Amino acid sequence: MAKTEGLLFRQLFESESSTYTYLLADTNTKEAVIIDPVLETIDRDLKLIKELGLNLTVAVNTHCHADHITSTGLMKQRVAGLKSAISKFSGATADIHLTEGDNIPFGRHSLTVKETPGHTDGCITLVTGDQSMAFTGDALLIRGCGRTDFQQGCAKKLYHSVHEKIFTLPDECLIYPAHDYLGQTVSTVGEERKYNPRLTKSMEEFVEIMNNLNLPKPKKIDISVPANLVCGVHSI
Repeated sequence: MAKTEGLLFRQLFESESSTYTYLLADTNTKEAVIIDPVLETIDRDLKLIKELGLNLTVAVNTHCHADHITSTGLMKQRVAGLKSAISKFSGATADIHLTEGDNIPFGRHSLTVKETPGHTDGCITLVTGDQSMAFTGDALLIRGCGRTDFQQGCAKKLYHSVHEKIFTLPDECLIYPAHDYLGQTVSTVGEERKYNPRLTKSMEEFVEIMNNLNLPKPKKIDISVPANLVCGVHSI
């Protein structure tokens, strides 16, 4: 539940890639933003937005995803006036290219951009104005973090991003990641600072862990990355 007065919040899930999509809106003006929407669930998401009577103004991706295709491009064709947004450093096409400190307003609320590279160069974390919620993409996961072995990945960069940009938020700030593979829905900055098995280590230990994960390549990387570089409209 959103703790901020006048903020509507929904957490949505796409099961194939275990991706979370987040919908936030001002309950008075009905202006809304969506974070990390997935192609396969576009009908579900737009139906909910219509049922809630919301005016979707911005669809933002926390980075150029490798495991699924974003629905932002197709959403723009179906929602009048909708703008897409992604980091300036993602290399991806969008209406809005975001950098550190930028704000995405919706009604009297807003999301502030923190650049948190390391998983990719274009990773961002989006923080609500009162710092009660942070949408961390793949930079910080619940008791984990994004991999650093492809797409400009750099373990040292990721370590600094999390410690300097996310772990400096208030302890009670809720952490909402782009994925969870164990059914966990939310964490807090205080919890992750204390219990995250990778990011409680020294930077040297963290780099060693990340260099030895030996993970398989994401199944959809060869179609997802080219599509997401053009706002998800690649060969749909």
